[in-house]
Amino acid sequence: MALPDILKTKLRIPVVGAPLFIVSHPPLVIAQCKAGIVGSFPALNARPEAQLDEWLAQITEELRNHDEKNPHRPAAPFAVNQIVHRSNKRLEHDLTMCVKYKVPIVISSLGAVPEVNEAIHTYGGIVLHDIINNRHANSAIRKGADGLIAVAAGAGGHAGPLSPFALVQEIREWFDGPLLLSGAIATGRAILGAQAMGADLAYIGSPFIATDEARAVDGYKQMIVGSTSSDIVYSNYFTGIHGNYLKPSIANAGMDPEHLPEADPSKMDFEAATTGAKAWKDIWGCGQGIAAVKEVLPAGNLVAQLEREYHAAKAALCAA
Repeated sequence: MALPDILKTKLRIPVVGAPLFIVSHPPLVIAQCKAGIVGSFPALNARPEAQLDEWLAQITEELRNHDEKNPHRPAAPFAVNQIVHRSNKRLEHDLTMCVKYKVPIVISSLGAVPEVNEAIHTYGGIVLHDIINNRHANSAIRKGADGLIAVAAGAGGHAGPLSPFALVQEIREWFDGPLLLSGAIATGRAILGAQAMGADLAYIGSPFIATDEARAVDGYKQMIVGSTSSDIVYSNYFTGIHGNYLKPSIANAGMDPEHLPEADPSKMDFEAATTGAKAWKDIWGCGQGIAAVKEVLPAGNLVAQLEREYHAAKAALCAA
């Protein structure tokens, strides 16, 4: 598949760390990039909005310093997630900050807008748009996105209902550009499986919540370590869009995870989701692949583990 240099020359393994709402912040992003995978964060995690300027300055400077000291092993690029949804009143400001710092990769979600793509293209950045079906994928590419993130069944947070086999197959019938796959990918073997299906890179989020650098409370991290796929519930109740969440966190909030009502998608509000009683800070998003997460680790150690597993899986497959 045709991959731009930014997604292949500095990566130790074909992985992009997914932006984790509330959880991702500079320490995690920097650790991921130094370890050799793309680190990312949602622009909305920087609050107040002026903090985004500070975060981008910190990430840019620390990665530059790392590269100067380690020319033989430069850091991977970083990405910023922009929520392109009418409830996000900060989009114009946050996009301006991305242009100011020439953010290498922008991940757009919940709306494909040509103006976002055009702004990032002015300085040579690329835009990857996350989608849950083939129709959305077509729309994103028509509007100027450079690549796609197929968010399949089992992914943490907002996730689609389609099997990754079906979703990747349909997209690859017409699109040969950068394609990432998300959905219960938590091991090196799963990364290789994503490539075998036709994706270029794996998009991994939930395992990085259980890392030292993640901005998640200890209870969240330990719940991931102690949970399996049977502890995940798929619901649209909390934001208006279907996503996967940890059942114990729902029960701890006084609700029955087995009997959640349906929500009105038109009421989705990302501003409220950062502070509301049913927010991500209380109801914890997580994907179905977490049975592979056995302990809380430094992010660099997790990347090294994924790298070992990936190469071992590739060797075993070739030997077979």
